[in-house]
Amino acid sequence: MARESAVRESADLRSVLDALDDADARAIIRALEEPLTASELSERTDIPLSTTYRKLDLLTEAELLEEGTEIRSDGHHTTTYAVAFEEVRIALSESRELDVEIAHVDKGPEERLADIWTAVREET
Repeated sequence: MARESAVRESADLRSVLDALDDADARAIIRALEEPLTASELSERTDIPLSTTYRKLDLLTEAELLEEGTEIRSDGHHTTTYAVAFEEVRIALSESRELDVEIAHVDKGPEERLADIWTAVREET
């Protein structure tokens, strides 16, 4: 089943442009064909783990990545990251300002359940 995308105004223009202008951040986006942990991304991209965490923060703040939770049987759950957009649009508004819109991927039931689990984990 094909997913639909929802276009909504998102993070501010500066954070999106800063994230997309960063070579390491772009490498992380390219590596995310499926949800991965920070360690897995660090290994796949040959970016040091500390730098990977900084770039993940940059991309999540810009709403280009989303965090999820990988539930493990041993009880040591881990955070995963996935690409949260299909398209970024930058347009000139009527007031001659640059606006950014991000076409986000609509989530399926499994992803919505994972989001709920993440929220519960953050509150406990």
